[in-house]
Amino acid sequence: MSRCYSHLTLADRRRLHHLVERKVPINEMARQLGRHRPTIYREIKRNTFRDRELPDYDGYYSTVADDIRKERRRRLRKLVRHPQLRELVIEQLEALWSPEQIAGRLLADGVCTVRVYTETIYRFIYGKEDYALKLYQHLPEGRRKRRPRGSRKPRDGAFPAACRISQRPDFIGDRSQFGHWEGDLLIFQRDLGTANVTSLIERKSRYTVMIKNQSRHSRPIMDKIIEAFSSLPAFARQSFTFDRGTEFAGFRALEDGIGARSWFCDPSAPWQKGAVENTNKRIRRFMPGETDLTAVSQRNLIQLARHLNNQPRKCLNYRTPAEVFMAHLQEGR
Repeated sequence: MSRCYSHLTLADRRRLHHLVERKVPINEMARQLGRHRPTIYREIKRNTFRDRELPDYDGYYSTVADDIRKERRRRLRKLVRHPQLRELVIEQLEALWSPEQIAGRLLADGVCTVRVYTETIYRFIYGKEDYALKLYQHLPEGRRKRRPRGSRKPRDGAFPAACRISQRPDFIGDRSQFGHWEGDLLIFQRDLGTANVTSLIERKSRYTVMIKNQSRHSRPIMDKIIEAFSSLPAFARQSFTFDRGTEFAGFRALEDGIGARSWFCDPSAPWQKGAVENTNKRIRRFMPGETDLTAVSQRNLIQLARHLNNQPRKCLNYRTPAEVFMAHLQEGR
């Protein structure tokens, strides 16, 4: 296959139409057209004709697919034709919203009579067309990838079998109930000191709390969590899910202090607390591993958490975690 990408032509779509009619596997379609499998899959998915009133006519038709593609390219000029919409997009890019968050929030709020698609914003950020607006200048600098630090060996004896994640109620796992949190510890370069950050996220609303610690000793970490969460009503702090790091060995203090149960993931299974792992990646955009925490105060962490909580999330139907969290607090009271 060629290293230089070229768009599918009308002739390519005619060949593809015959292959789709014959129900040829996508891998074989890609081989015959000299394309990658994702290219063929994306072409069929995006340019298939669908009629809600006459579904029997649904299907992939070459000329219709080419027209759909042309209409999509015509929509890409929206940010040129509508300056107010362009300024609104730029404003949110500078606020570090992603193109998907911007498009989804504009649609959810209904603030614009003209709908802007995620693809439109991406094309004007990275596109090479003459009408591209070079919006990449409004994006944050690319974050560096963290190097693996080596695995830690947790003390399994500190975590009884009754607190394993396999014993956790199912309704916590499917995020159907409010007030259940996930927690983790963000570690930074050792030569910069022992300070670290506890990141906690509410599973249903994705609301984030960040706490600065001076060391990895368990009891001080637990005391700060108790202090941060004691002002919340009991239904908003029912349980916490951690990994088996020794910094969480003092988990019983949470139950004694605020009545919250603790659950622990299986060894080497970070996906079992995926919400906080996803949040950690977001935090690392602003606080990479080489950050010197001596120059970062708890007030700075609160401001960063507020910024994260005020960004719309696709999983929340483009509402912000702060909006969802406060709504559940008001319902519970």
